[in-house]
Amino acid sequence: MVDRRQVMALMGAAAVTAGPALAAAAAASPVVEWNTHMFSANVAKFPFHPNAVYKPDTSKLPADPLPPYEAHMKEFGIDKALFVQPEPYGDDHTLVLDCLRRTSPDKFKATSLFYPKNPESPKKLAALVKREPRIVSTRIHLHRGKEVYLESFSAPYARALWKQAVDLGLVIELHIGPNYALQAASAIRAFPGCKVLIDHMGEPKLGNPYEFANMLELAKLPNVYMKISGIDYIATDAPNFPSVLPFTTRLIREYGPDRIVWSGGSPKLADFHMKGYSAADIAKVKGGNLQKLLNW
Repeated sequence: MVDRRQVMALMGAAAVTAGPALAAAAAASPVVEWNTHMFSANVAKFPFHPNAVYKPDTSKLPADPLPPYEAHMKEFGIDKALFVQPEPYGDDHTLVLDCLRRTSPDKFKATSLFYPKNPESPKKLAALVKREPRIVSTRIHLHRGKEVYLESFSAPYARALWKQAVDLGLVIELHIGPNYALQAASAIRAFPGCKVLIDHMGEPKLGNPYEFANMLELAKLPNVYMKISGIDYIATDAPNFPSVLPFTTRLIREYGPDRIVWSGGSPKLADFHMKGYSAADIAKVKGGNLQKLLNW
C-alpha cells in the first residue's frame, strides 16, 4: 500500500520533471501570424480586380511587399506566416502566388478569396489549390455593410463553395459580424469536420451584445477557432489595449487556449491578455494552434 504522503511525493516529483519539459515545448513552439494582406504599388503587374470592393492608396504601398513584411517578422520574432489574399485583388491571386514562389514552404503559406456568387468559384478554388498546395484556406466575408459577396450562408452558391473548401481540406476563414453567427453555426453543422477560423474576434462593434452571444456559442462547435486580431478596431490604447481586457478575457475563456489564435501587431499581446495562463498555453495561442491546425 502507498500512503498519502508517498502519493504526494510522487506527484511533486512528476511536476518537477514535467515543468522543464513543458517549458521546453513552449520555447520550441513557433510564432505564427495569419493576418498580413499583401499589397503592391505595381498595379501594372498586379492590377486590382474590376469588382474590388475597395482600392487602397497605391502611394502608400511598396512595390514589393515581401521585404518589408520579412523585416516585420524579424522585428517581432515571427517564425512563420500566411500571406492573406486582399479583397482589392478579388479572385486574382497573382501577387500572393508571386510571394509564395519567392519564399520557403517551411516559412510561408497563403489564403485565397473567391466570389461565392460566381458558379465557377468552386472549380477555380480547386484549380488554385492543385496549382499551389500552399494555399491552405479560403476567406468568406459577411457582415453589416458588406453583403456584396453573399446574402446568406444558406444560399446554394455559398454552400457549394463551402463544400469545395471542406473537400479540399482547407480552413474556412470567416470574416463575419455577430449578426451572422447563427447562420455560420448552421453551415458548420452541415459540414461535420470542417475547420473554421473566425477573424478579428468576430467583429464585436458590428453587432449588439445579444448577437455576439451567438458568436460565443460557436465555441461549442468542434474545430472552430477564434482569432485575437483587429483589437485596434475597437480600442485606441495601444500597444496592449488594456481597455478590452474584460472582453478578451471572456473570449479566451469561452474558446479556450487550444482554439484561440493570436495574429496582428505584436505577439506580446498574447502575453498581456493571457496573464495567469501557463507558458505552454500562451505558446499555443502565439503559434502552436496554427501549427497544429495547418499540420505545419
